[in-house]
Amino acid sequence: MFLSRTLLRRHSVLPGFDLTLGFTLLYMSLVVLLPLSAAFLKAFTMTWPAFWEAVASPRVLASYRLTFGASLAAALLNAVFGLIITWVLVRYEFPGKRIVDALVDLPFALPTAVAGIALTAIWAQNGWVGQLLPFKVSFTPVGVFIALVFIGLPFVVRTLQPVLEDLSKELEEAAATLGASRRQTFQHVIFPILTPALLTGFALAFARALGEYGSVIFIAGNLPMVSEITPLLIITKLEQYDVPGATAIAVVMLVASFLMLLAINALQAWSRRRQGGH
Repeated sequence: MFLSRTLLRRHSVLPGFDLTLGFTLLYMSLVVLLPLSAAFLKAFTMTWPAFWEAVASPRVLASYRLTFGASLAAALLNAVFGLIITWVLVRYEFPGKRIVDALVDLPFALPTAVAGIALTAIWAQNGWVGQLLPFKVSFTPVGVFIALVFIGLPFVVRTLQPVLEDLSKELEEAAATLGASRRQTFQHVIFPILTPALLTGFALAFARALGEYGSVIFIAGNLPMVSEITPLLIITKLEQYDVPGATAIAVVMLVASFLMLLAINALQAWSRRRQGGH
């Protein structure tokens, strides 16, 4: 055993652990840690009253409620329908399956500004869909929600797809032979296995929605206290040369997003431990 490990280290395709770890830390520091540290350092130059005024004004609080609320609702909806879409793509064969599979990735490839213009054209009051609805979608929080659903769906589907593809159908057959119904098989056999991946897809969709800008600003209308998202407020303050104020709001978004992702990761770990215990 010792000899095999020694040979594996000698003939490893990549360099040794120390070198690769050094490159990893250097790259992460340059790409992630330095920009985030700069945001915090800039925010620390403000006095506490100025910081609080920048991050807790009524207009900013309204943007927090819209941004976090719409992102959470969109991620939850994508978690439900993303699971259904993934199930159909993995478990069934039908004409046009590859086209549907490619359409899932369209929000990845489409420029966000193009997506925003397209969504606005469709959901506006004179658009293809908007003119058929008895209520207004564009330039309202509903439009923000629709845009965030559009850009978040691929994260759920592509996270669940490989897990569901690797899931053996023998587990379902064994449950059926033991007398389990379809609902019981899904609830007690399939869903626990998919839960960690589903939570990961939800977290990715939620995080992506929090920072979305291009596809939202067109359909949102950007009405203060109504349909104004927090990323737009940051851009607005930068255009007004209020760099400390923009940085303060960015820091709040960063901390809130980190705490939520940390909670979701803890939930994932708990789900895996529970699954392993069974």
